[in-house]
Amino acid sequence: MTAKKKDIRALTKDQLRDFFVEQGDQAFRGNQVYEWLWQRAAHGFEEMTNISKATRSILEEHFVINHISVDTMQRSSDGTIKNAVRLHDGLIVESVLIPTESRTTACVSSQVGCSLDCHFCATARLKKMRNLNPDEIVDQVTAIDHQSRLYFNRPLSNIVFMGMGEPLMNYNNVLKAIDKITSPEGLSMSPRRITLSTSGIPKMIRKMADDEVKFNLAVSLHSAIDATRTGIMPFNETFPLKDLKESLHYWYAKTKKRITFEYVVWAGINDKQADIDALIDFCKHLPSKVNLIEYNSIDDDRFVQADASAINAYITALELNRIVVNVRRSRGKDIDAACGQLANKS
Repeated sequence: MTAKKKDIRALTKDQLRDFFVEQGDQAFRGNQVYEWLWQRAAHGFEEMTNISKATRSILEEHFVINHISVDTMQRSSDGTIKNAVRLHDGLIVESVLIPTESRTTACVSSQVGCSLDCHFCATARLKKMRNLNPDEIVDQVTAIDHQSRLYFNRPLSNIVFMGMGEPLMNYNNVLKAIDKITSPEGLSMSPRRITLSTSGIPKMIRKMADDEVKFNLAVSLHSAIDATRTGIMPFNETFPLKDLKESLHYWYAKTKKRITFEYVVWAGINDKQADIDALIDFCKHLPSKVNLIEYNSIDDDRFVQADASAINAYITALELNRIVVNVRRSRGKDIDAACGQLANKS
C-alpha cells in the first residue's frame, strides 16, 4: 500500500531545507519552496517555475498541497461576498468578504462547526467536527484578498476571526496562521489590522497576554449578568463573568490594548435598565469600547431584536459614563452572511 503523502505546508522552513539536503540538493531550495507556499500561495508544485522540473517531480513524489477551494460564492446586494470553502477532506466552512468605502475585511473561520453552545448563533447548531489547520485559515485570507482585488480593485485591509468556531479552542493553529499572515515571509499584514473574537475563555485570554500577541481582542459578551448570560451562552457557567473580567484586566495590564465588547440587545432578554447598569459596571474599570450589533435571525422565536428605544437607552447610558459605543449594522443578511448566521446552508 502506498504511504500517504504529507501536506508540505505542515513543514517549517528549516524542515524544508533539511529535506533538500537529504535529497542531495542545496538547502536554499527550501527557501524557494517556502516562498511559493506562503508568499505566493501556490496551489500546486507546477506553479513553482523557478524550480527545475526534476525537483518539482521529487516534491510531487513526497508531498501534497491540501489547498482549499471556493465551492460556491454568493454576492449580497450590499457587496458582501460569502464563500463556502471546501477543505481537502470534503468538509465545508464559510468565510466572508465585507467591503466598505475605505476597507475590505475578511471574516474567517477557525473550526468546522463550533465547540461552544451559544443559543443565538447558527454555527453553534453544527457539531464541532474538527479544528482548521493553519494553512486552511491562511487560504481563506488569500482567497478573500484575491476577491478584494478582483471585485473592488484594492487589497484586503483587515481580518476578523469572527467566522465559524471559537478561535481560542483552536489556539495553536490560529496563532500559527496569524504568524504566517503577519510575517514578512508570509502575507506581511500588520497585526494591528487583525481582531480575534472570542466568546470568552479566561485561561486562554491570559495565555494570549503571556504570549505577547500584537493583534486586537474582541469579546462576544451580550450580558454582564451571569444568570442572563448563562441562559443564552450556557458555557458561561464554566467560565463565569468574574473569571472573564479578571482575565481581561490581565490582558490589558500585559498588552495595553483596549478590549472591544460585542453586544446584541434582544427584546425581553437584556433590554432592561438592570442590564445596562451591569454592562456599565463591567466596562467602567476596564479600558474598552462597546459595539452594539444588529441581531440576525436564525429562526429561533426566543431571540428578537430589541426596539430602537432600548438600543438608544444603551447608547445614552454608555456615553454618559464615557464608554465608547458604536452601532454596527449587519452586512450580507440576504445571503446569510451576517454575524451569527454562518451555518453551511449552501
